Amino acid sequence: MRPLTLAAIVVTTFLVLVSSSRAADPLPSWNAGASKSAILEFVKRTTTEGRSDFIPEKDRIAVFDNDGTLWCEQPAYFQLLFALDRIRELAPQHPEWKETEPFKSVLAEDLKEVAAQGEKGIAQIVAVTHAGMTTAEFNTIVRKWITTARHPKTKKLYMEMTYRPMLEVLAYLRENGYKTFIVSGGGVEFMRMFAEQTYGIPPEQVIGSSIKTKFELRENKPVLIRLPEINSIDDGPGKPENIELHIGHRPVMAFGNSDGDLQMLQWTTLAEGPRFGLIVHHTDAEREYAYDRSSQIGRLDKALNEAAQRGWIVVDMKKDWSQVFSDSPQ
Repeated sequence: MRPLTLAAIVVTTFLVLVSSSRAADPLPSWNAGASKSAILEFVKRTTTEGRSDFIPEKDRIAVFDNDGTLWCEQPAYFQLLFALDRIRELAPQHPEWKETEPFKSVLAEDLKEVAAQGEKGIAQIVAVTHAGMTTAEFNTIVRKWITTARHPKTKKLYMEMTYRPMLEVLAYLRENGYKTFIVSGGGVEFMRMFAEQTYGIPPEQVIGSSIKTKFELRENKPVLIRLPEINSIDDGPGKPENIELHIGHRPVMAFGNSDGDLQMLQWTTLAEGPRFGLIVHHTDAEREYAYDRSSQIGRLDKALNEAAQRGWIVVDMKKDWSQVFSDSPQ
């Protein structure tokens, strides 16, 4: 056996110290306080055999919203920013878009006017950016974008704008026998392109909005064609409906950040036995964004009102997190 070099000894020692530190504190990016304590205490009492609140491993289901809960969602949902980038890329092939809404406003980078186009405008954007191709072709386009495109404000890659404290929660739950699912209003195919790499959540544990697909044989090869028709909207009441459809187990933990997560939180927590609900409240304008009741993106109003009544944990991002993004130094 070759002797260890000084560098190898240093690296090995560092890894041991990091491992020991994590074992001592599984949530190092969370400041000491009620939110952190609530997470640790719930997991401890539901995974300790012999305790009255013990939950068998097969029933340890935790569901997480994505936008605004696991990664940033401002100044617009990242999937919308993907669609807008895609329109700019396709624009040279469509000179008529310069005078046609909603594409005219997209090319002028007028997000307020894009929003003013309403559901019809969004449907047109989805039709040209998400449909009319095979699932494999769409996956390739998303994979390229997610590994190269950068956030308009921070200039970070979008996957660098995941929340480190929430990544720690995901890892901590899995270490304690919990199965973690994404249940988000974002497109399911879009999220599946990065969920496993970014969150450690495999494609089959990602639930999201979807469009219809059609099976075809092309040159004797089977393909699925993405159609410009909505199949399911995974938001609001659609979340518990899709949880039942795709998981078939009622979760015992739910994590969200907006009124779009209200019904998922209700479905998870308003039942017998130990239950846990958590809302990420965006209060940090300096390190991220500060918004809630009046925001057009990720509005948090009704769920915030209901949190105290239901005993849900409301995380104060500015107070409770020692750091925000996954790529930030400790």
